[in-house]
Amino acid sequence: MTVSALGGRSPGIRSAEALRKVVAGVIDRISRSLATIGRSARLAGEMIRFAITDTLTLRLAGGEVIDQMWKLFKVTALPALLMAVPIGAEVSVQVGGVMDQVGANSLAGAASGLGVVNQGAPMAAGLLMSGAAASAIASDLGARSIREEIEAMRVIGVNPVQRLIVPRFLAMLAIAPALCVMIIASGVGAGLAIAANVNDVVPASFWQSFGTFATPTDLVFSVLKAVLFAFIVVVIASLRGLEAKGGPKGVANAVNASVVLSVLCIFMTNMAVSQLQAMFFPAQLA
Repeated sequence: MTVSALGGRSPGIRSAEALRKVVAGVIDRISRSLATIGRSARLAGEMIRFAITDTLTLRLAGGEVIDQMWKLFKVTALPALLMAVPIGAEVSVQVGGVMDQVGANSLAGAASGLGVVNQGAPMAAGLLMSGAAASAIASDLGARSIREEIEAMRVIGVNPVQRLIVPRFLAMLAIAPALCVMIIASGVGAGLAIAANVNDVVPASFWQSFGTFATPTDLVFSVLKAVLFAFIVVVIASLRGLEAKGGPKGVANAVNASVVLSVLCIFMTNMAVSQLQAMFFPAQLA
């Protein structure tokens, strides 16, 4: 007797079933990802709508916005300074060695301008917001969700997006440029200190080359990136927090997902914006 006659399954049938399960799993994962993107887009639309309408109708909770700004700034300001100094120093050390070999020490400021202003500062600000600020937002909203406070707000006619998320959204948009400028100032200052004391670069030459290669357009795009990163972080952290389920473990999962997804989206957004900047605003001397 054959295996099929005994009720068993041939290797071909088993392979087809395994392939069918894999395809079904991939399709299910894609459909759930598209559904998550749709919910994120809807949440982003509600955030923007409520932010505009509440501001125009003077119904915005200004005190809550200021309070959230202070809370988010407290958890990101000091880490921003601590990250900015190594970033500026690393750029100065790595590039300074190469420029010293080719006899171009006078261009050390240009390296700081192109490295810190264009990429280092906005990415550092984005990573800080995705780590510290996203964790704070996701944990707060997740704790409210598992305690059913979000559902209670909906029952009494209070929109949680309007009451809880919009103040955090505006607060993040407000502190993002401040963090970016703070990191630029600290990073360039650290680069100047390393270049002047280690690589024997004249400070005046450093600032001259910095001003020659770092244009106002670079600063504008750097701040724009930081604002986009703040928007992405708030949307992801708020959605994960609102959808948290399963008790404390669900809150922890929401925080982890917020950080990982925010970092991934920040890297992708930075690549896209940098490419657009290179296409429409190519690097040129100031």
